[in-house]
Amino acid sequence: MRSGVNSLVLILLIICLDIYVFMGIRAIMNGAAPRTRGIVYGIYWLISIACILTIVLLPYLHWHDWKPIVRSYVMAVLIGLVMAKLLVTLFLLVDDIRRGVMWLIQKFGNRPAPTPSELPAGISRSQFLTKMGLLMGGSLFATLTYGFSNKYNYRVHKMKLAFKNLPQAFKGLRIVQISDVHSGSFNNKEAVLKGIELIKAQQADLILFTGDLVNDRATEMDDYMDVFNQLKAPMGVYSTLGNHDYGDYYPWPDRDETGYSHQRAQNLDRLKQIHGELGWRLLMNEHVVLERDGQQIALIGIENWSAMSRFPKYGDLKKAYEGSSHIPFKILLSHDPTHWDAQVRPEYPDIDLMLAGHTHGMQFGVEIPGVRWSPAQYFYKEWAGLYKEGAQRLYVNRGYGFLGYPGRVGILPEITVIELA
Repeated sequence: MRSGVNSLVLILLIICLDIYVFMGIRAIMNGAAPRTRGIVYGIYWLISIACILTIVLLPYLHWHDWKPIVRSYVMAVLIGLVMAKLLVTLFLLVDDIRRGVMWLIQKFGNRPAPTPSELPAGISRSQFLTKMGLLMGGSLFATLTYGFSNKYNYRVHKMKLAFKNLPQAFKGLRIVQISDVHSGSFNNKEAVLKGIELIKAQQADLILFTGDLVNDRATEMDDYMDVFNQLKAPMGVYSTLGNHDYGDYYPWPDRDETGYSHQRAQNLDRLKQIHGELGWRLLMNEHVVLERDGQQIALIGIENWSAMSRFPKYGDLKKAYEGSSHIPFKILLSHDPTHWDAQVRPEYPDIDLMLAGHTHGMQFGVEIPGVRWSPAQYFYKEWAGLYKEGAQRLYVNRGYGFLGYPGRVGILPEITVIELA
């Protein structure tokens, strides 16, 4: 019942939004030819009604059975249109508030309304704000549409990280980190393979994967086993699980009143097997010791652990860390970067480097010299790139794949190359 009420409220809000934006369009189209106005109005309402009908009918269209990429595009278009209209509404509200204040001043301040001869020449403030709002809203939607072409536009981020306690034998070690594959979102195997070739070209000594191999189901990897099993490294490929790997967000038909699902449990078991079939060593709250020329470092991997209540805490760092305290240098694989501030730094100051993913940098933002911004920064203190506190480092990978929005704007899919020094 509550879900139905929420859907009805959402639809009514979208209808009000459509009407309000249409009033702005109508205001600037007053001087246009009737035929032009008719075409513009018709296109606007055709798109708006199509969006509303899609939202209304989604529950009856077996939404979860659609191909993930189709779902992604549909949701991206719907959300993009709503966001664009919200941006237009912001400008229209500013103008309406301005006009309301002017009316109150004239009404109660004994100031006569200006005559036509007293009005400034050129475009009025109302026209300027309305046109600016429509321009900004249209630009946002166009930018999101352009981002569809960037989802396989892989970028290699290289860096050298120096640590005083790193054993001499491991200086120069090349690590490739990838994260957030989300194979269920892919629809272009050849493009994904180009990214794998780019990883192979880095000639890494060690490859580390920090979670979210799939969106929900292990079957999403069926078509990509022969792609990701090509990842090899002299010191091995190691991996962890992310929040999506557990299948918690999929509506399993056999889920009981306690939330347990046998199908979900089978799905997770199968996903663990897939890591092994790829040749990856899945670290489940455990650590391994890597040796080189008689010297050692520890590689610790835990299940998903988040400081945010809406994400699961399956990880057990205490269990994974146990027995590694004597190892002089430690790397932690933990999917969610909030783990760093919440537990790693305060309780495990001898974990030198943590590698995470999860945020994708929201797949939207600006990263140019002097300017670094993404909506992700309002949710995550550490959302992309390298962070340092004392002697400890955290690197947050921007993600290899994509989820939800089938594209990227500014924050491109990442392959990280770290050289230890």
